[in-house]
Amino acid sequence: MATNNVKHKLSASSRSVINSGLTDDYRQAIVEYIWNGFDAEAKVVDIQYQKADELGNLAYLIISDNGKGIRRDLLEYTFGQFLDSQKRQTYQRTSDVHGKKGKGRFSFQKFAYRAEWTTRYLNQQDELKEYTISIDVQDLSSYETTEERTLDKTVYSTGTEVKFINLHDISVDNLEQESFYEYLEQQFAWFLYLKEAQGVALKINGIEMAYDDIIADSDDIPMDIENSHFDVTYIRWNKRISDKFYFYMMKSNLNENFKTLTSFNNKTTGFYHSIYVKSAYFDNFEYEENPSERFDGVKNQADGVYKSLQKKLKKLLEEKEKGFVQEVAAVKLVNGYEREGILPSFKQDIYDQSRKQDLIETIKQIYSIQPKIFNGLNEDQSKTLVAFLNILLSSDEREKILSILEDIVTLTEEERSGLYNVLKTTSIKNISKVANMMHNRLVAIERLKLLVNDLEKFTTERDHIQKIMEKCFWLFGEQFNLVSADVTFEKALANYTYVLDGKEKPEDVSIDNEQKNRRPDIFLARKRMVNDANTSSMLEDNIIVELKRPSVEIGIKEYRQTEDYFRLIKNDPKFNAQSRIWKFFVVGKTLDKDVTDKYDSFKVYNKRYLVNIQDRYEIYALTWDDLFKEFEYRHHYILEKLNFDNEAIQQEIQQVRQDVSGVNQLTKEMLSLEY
Repeated sequence: MATNNVKHKLSASSRSVINSGLTDDYRQAIVEYIWNGFDAEAKVVDIQYQKADELGNLAYLIISDNGKGIRRDLLEYTFGQFLDSQKRQTYQRTSDVHGKKGKGRFSFQKFAYRAEWTTRYLNQQDELKEYTISIDVQDLSSYETTEERTLDKTVYSTGTEVKFINLHDISVDNLEQESFYEYLEQQFAWFLYLKEAQGVALKINGIEMAYDDIIADSDDIPMDIENSHFDVTYIRWNKRISDKFYFYMMKSNLNENFKTLTSFNNKTTGFYHSIYVKSAYFDNFEYEENPSERFDGVKNQADGVYKSLQKKLKKLLEEKEKGFVQEVAAVKLVNGYEREGILPSFKQDIYDQSRKQDLIETIKQIYSIQPKIFNGLNEDQSKTLVAFLNILLSSDEREKILSILEDIVTLTEEERSGLYNVLKTTSIKNISKVANMMHNRLVAIERLKLLVNDLEKFTTERDHIQKIMEKCFWLFGEQFNLVSADVTFEKALANYTYVLDGKEKPEDVSIDNEQKNRRPDIFLARKRMVNDANTSSMLEDNIIVELKRPSVEIGIKEYRQTEDYFRLIKNDPKFNAQSRIWKFFVVGKTLDKDVTDKYDSFKVYNKRYLVNIQDRYEIYALTWDDLFKEFEYRHHYILEKLNFDNEAIQQEIQQVRQDVSGVNQLTKEMLSLEY
């Protein structure tokens, strides 16, 4: 170090600095220096680093800015003070100043043994001066400065470069991992958007940092109040930002005039937002702590236009927050409840699934009104609350939920009305939906009976039965997804993971089997959670169906065709995981004795229609009438409650012509129904 350096004492000891609560997070430490640059009115702050070796060590780490620099004549009030900064004295109701405690400059101790600030500023004679300030971690109670030198203003400009010496506990990996980039977005996105018109940017090795992926939602809303126009931009962030949630009021030149808190800072719904308001109205506006009407032409918060603006902005945010809670937060809550087993168990039949939907809609509506009812509960408390709601919804006293809620929270008239409508109408809507669906399914079954019994000589597998069962696969159970219909096994299994796992596109599957070009009629699959003795796991249920036209009796030939499918899947290592269960069905109007005799061979498993089983692979043979009866058994309760007029359904169907045209008509009508 040069001998003409000057040592300055701090107004605190090294121990006081260390014990003051300096950050232990390298990310926050770097952020402190970035904010120092922006506080110095920098347009650009650049994090510059270089890799030293293959181990990922850093050759250097520098944070530079093109701000106004650090004035030498004010060092006593900046570097010389601790826990008391000049920034505190100049703080206004804007976003221009962030550090106010005067300790951010010591944050380097987390990852370096020394920091050097080379800074350039304009003195009172408008000369460009440069000098260096340094602090060593061994003595945080003092700092050193070099002599100043005068620079050519046509070559150099103001700014500060902080260089960190003898780096430790930080590597290239730390600076290049995604979490560091995301952290910078959370800290600066709101500020960079606010200062975008001024060309303010944060760079990493000269490349400007983008922040689009932290914006979850945005909207531009023009507002006109009397003779003033306001361009309002609403932004919802997908992560919590470093600033509180503000209305940023900006002049026509897009410089910030002032900011005020929104009314949603104390809510816990994850509604991270900022509102930017741009208008010439703020060119002649002064924010005052105690505003009163002015008569000098300058506006303040007492002005009628401003009061109207505040009301509109509040209403806008209320609508945005309500939409967010209903469409995002409430959905996330319910999905979490389902994933964690907090929702009660519901059967897979239509009735129970309707009850489940009723409970989910009620939880969403209550959460939209008052999220705090659900927040902060442990697992047992959440289960108790949800079970309580489910019991009330299933009783004749469902509307008591409203009065119970009113004892807990204060509801506005709009909230009360909204919840009342949900409690009053969701049950009716679900009953109507279930009734319509069940009616359509009964109609489909009666039409299928007609096709396979009275019109069997006109009914074909490919043109009628196959097409209808693509829509009516619910006959084999609820909650399945249709993987494929009448395509080769190679194509069907390629589509398997696409449907079941939500892949972007079907995978390429190659099957080394002579049966690979066979075309199973229906391929269904679903995922479900099961609880074993020690753990919970996900199982995949898979169903492959072979359908035969009514005139074909199911014999050994048809059984063996299904058995070929059975062996193809069982012997392919890509599809024989322990978590996969495979069931193969062959369905026809009648079964010959060679097939029905197999029932006795497997009756020990107590599974109706079973004709073969090996581990997780099962084959079932059944008639169309068996299939129809199984539907009636599964839905006996709800069919009895809904009390459909079966005679009317049958009379309508019997009017169909007894020929090919009638079969085609029935098929077309069945394909048009919603099931």
